[in-house]
Amino acid sequence: MAEITAALVGKLREMTSAGLMDCKKALTETGGDLEAAVDILRKKGVAAAAKKAGREAREGVIAQYIQPGARAGVLVEINCETDFVGKNESFRAFCDQVATALCSSPGVDMEPLRTAQVAKVGENILISRHQRFEVSSNGAVAAYIHTGAKVGVLVEVGASQEATVSHDDFKQLVRDITLQIAAASPVVVSRDQIDGALIEKEKEIAAEQVKNKPPQAVAKIVEGKLEKFFQNTCLLDQGFVKRNAEVTVREHVTEVGKKLGDELVIRRFSRFQIGEVTA
Repeated sequence: MAEITAALVGKLREMTSAGLMDCKKALTETGGDLEAAVDILRKKGVAAAAKKAGREAREGVIAQYIQPGARAGVLVEINCETDFVGKNESFRAFCDQVATALCSSPGVDMEPLRTAQVAKVGENILISRHQRFEVSSNGAVAAYIHTGAKVGVLVEVGASQEATVSHDDFKQLVRDITLQIAAASPVVVSRDQIDGALIEKEKEIAAEQVKNKPPQAVAKIVEGKLEKFFQNTCLLDQGFVKRNAEVTVREHVTEVGKKLGDELVIRRFSRFQIGEVTA
């Protein structure tokens, strides 16, 4: 059994915003298993779902590059040791250079460039991850870097007709989708991309939270909680931020598609945030 240290309790509290004693009890009950402890706290109703568990406070920036014509693009996370270097113009230029190189040549060896930058700034630098999208049919790739370069988004939106991609309304939609992803932090495009086992676990947690309610009410409450889970997790089910969530992202995409006489689809996206610990 893992030792229940203050650091472990602190990490669980950061993941769930639950109280210290609740976190310690949950960890003791699960033998130090963080993910299982999150489930226990959620069943007690003292924690929200953690979309990405286990965060590290690393410095650095998210950079992007979109090729002319918007047919390909890259999002990259590059870490350094201090915020001072992260804000340095030379370091930012290096990050832009890395993004451009990875977009043009996905298999390029970035080690010589990285070691040269380490020598220049006097800190360790890590090109920790990157994502590259390339359109295979009609569509466009776009990116957005939020102020401070701590959050970045890469998205591919498709169309049925080639002419649609050059239309201003289509370009605006693509940009709006990147802003939506940055602000609302969806995990997947649509609910059919969520593992069935995860959905069953959400149902179990929701049922546990209302187990003392009348049986006839439980099913309806669980259904409502599951729908809320989809709205938080699935991009298409989210309220569209730019229209004050009065319509869903799905509805807005459909409206723009009808205006353009085309069928539009959000094919995929990536959202990077500095310091995320990924699986």
